[in-house]
Amino acid sequence: MKTQVAIIGAGPSGLLLGQLLTRAGIDNIILERQAPEYVLGRIRAGVLEQGTVDLMREAGVSERMDAEGLVHEGIELTYGGRRDRVDLKTLTGGSTVLVYGQTEVTRDLMEARRAAGATTIYQAANVRPHGVKDEQPYVTFERDGETARLDCDYIAGCDGFHGVSRQTIPAEVQKHYERVYPFGWLGLLSDTPPVSHELIYAHHDRGFALCSQRSHTRSRYYLQVPLTERVEDWSDERFWEELKRRLPEAVADKLVTGPSMEKSIAPLRSYVVEPMQYGKLFLVGDAAHIVPPTGAKGLNLAASDVSTLYRILRLVYQKGRTELLDKYSDIALRRVWKAERFSWFMTNLLHEFPENEPFDKRMQRTDYDYFTSSEAGLKSIAENYVGLPYEPVE
Repeated sequence: MKTQVAIIGAGPSGLLLGQLLTRAGIDNIILERQAPEYVLGRIRAGVLEQGTVDLMREAGVSERMDAEGLVHEGIELTYGGRRDRVDLKTLTGGSTVLVYGQTEVTRDLMEARRAAGATTIYQAANVRPHGVKDEQPYVTFERDGETARLDCDYIAGCDGFHGVSRQTIPAEVQKHYERVYPFGWLGLLSDTPPVSHELIYAHHDRGFALCSQRSHTRSRYYLQVPLTERVEDWSDERFWEELKRRLPEAVADKLVTGPSMEKSIAPLRSYVVEPMQYGKLFLVGDAAHIVPPTGAKGLNLAASDVSTLYRILRLVYQKGRTELLDKYSDIALRRVWKAERFSWFMTNLLHEFPENEPFDKRMQRTDYDYFTSSEAGLKSIAENYVGLPYEPVE
């Protein structure tokens, strides 16, 4: 088998890259170790930055997103019962975010790829990149008990934090940066109307809480919990009661509760590997970086990686600009670190840290007071939340 770009991983980043390349006339094949039903079953975030929305439109997969997605012009922050709205649209000169579930993004991209006749090989086992520093790299994999080989020009590693792509890069070449937080998020999904038409990020002495949504009738709520907690110890009743304790009374009084569709605990971590490329292998999304979900940056950061790599590859194939290939990591990492900073800032601003001394707590409260009472502070939160601009590829 032969293609121009081999993409490892059929999550949203791999599918989005493949869709953009296909529309540009660049042949690509996606290899995915799981079945399509498994990929669609992953419950993930649903807040899309302006840049991600624009990229979906450029990829030609925005029809359902534009029809069903919920435009949000602001978010609400609460601290000690105080409520502050961040007017995203006004503070950024018109930018907003769109609430549209990652599962729906993935489904739309799968359907577009199927309609285009592009190749995705699911349940491809033991995927391995080879010769990434050579003139002709290739990928081997197993399917139906037989080993196959895919020759290509370039390899995009879109296979997540635990995937094989990053492991292909020699350890002595990589530099890792990591912060593991001493808590996780307990999430609950329910078919209940959201408590607010905008997301609410709430600090409380008992821990952080987030009120999010997937639609006008489906809500997603989160509670900060110690890493020692177990999902099975949290009944629906216990979750709803704890959520009410952490929200301002006026919000808690409006909360509509109901049976959970799904509950899970996700640990929080910050992680970046440098560089994001090695020879003709390029890391995209979670394969290269993880952010705490507090800043709503995970999927959006993967989309910005996709945008950068796509624009470089398009110029390589259309104009012979091979010198741009070596710029991918530097361009991507500049935006990655800014998103890491914002996610770290929001996590520190709104969570309870068990190790914090009284001085740390007062500084946290002072940070909140400054950023929510200063136009410059509010603008900083707003422009980071809607997403910093993509760096042009020139």
